[in-house]
Amino acid sequence: MKSLALRRQVAGAEDECSVVIADTPELLRECFRLRYQVYCLERDFLPGDDGEETDRFDRQSGHVLLIHRESGQAIGTVRIVPPSNANGRDRFPMTGVCPPSLLNKLPDHSTGEISRFAVSKERRLGCHASNKVRLGLMQGIVRLSAEMGLTHWCAVMEPILLRLLQMNAIHFVPLGPLVEYHGMRQPAFGHIGTVLDRIRSEQPDVWNYITLGGTLCHEPLRERLVA
Repeated sequence: MKSLALRRQVAGAEDECSVVIADTPELLRECFRLRYQVYCLERDFLPGDDGEETDRFDRQSGHVLLIHRESGQAIGTVRIVPPSNANGRDRFPMTGVCPPSLLNKLPDHSTGEISRFAVSKERRLGCHASNKVRLGLMQGIVRLSAEMGLTHWCAVMEPILLRLLQMNAIHFVPLGPLVEYHGMRQPAFGHIGTVLDRIRSEQPDVWNYITLGGTLCHEPLRERLVA
């Protein structure tokens, strides 16, 4: 029964939601407007400006939108901040809230940060289940990571988001203690190949959806690096 329910959720995500790479000015504005809705209005912990929420990392990042097909509404967004030549607290958003030394065990040239994982409470009901939204955003994350040639992810996530992802066999490894950032957050990382291998083993329907049947698992993602 659990397997059947999961299969239906994955099918629902594919049928109801469109995963879009935000690579035009209008699509980017839609990302920033949705982030304003989530972080400035619904959660009230970032200021925003003129109906958009942005920061200095947006220009270099890859952005994903999840669009509800029937309504055309954007219901979720996420970005990947790619590797850079910056050091210390300028390297990633997360190094502004936790010690930059936490990332020393990860490869400089192929680690990207999952950031601004935003799902609107007001809009997500159009897709009937927030789990579908998370899976759609993960597909976008995997696609961007493949395009960037990443081998590792890092992030600072709410513990509840980590638990929700684990329900779909998406497992991140804690990277140091909890930090305070508008509530307690967990620094975490994942070797992308290892994360995807576990999903494929435990929940192949999820793996098939977020990797587009394995087509997003190109060679850089499969590379096994020794941290």
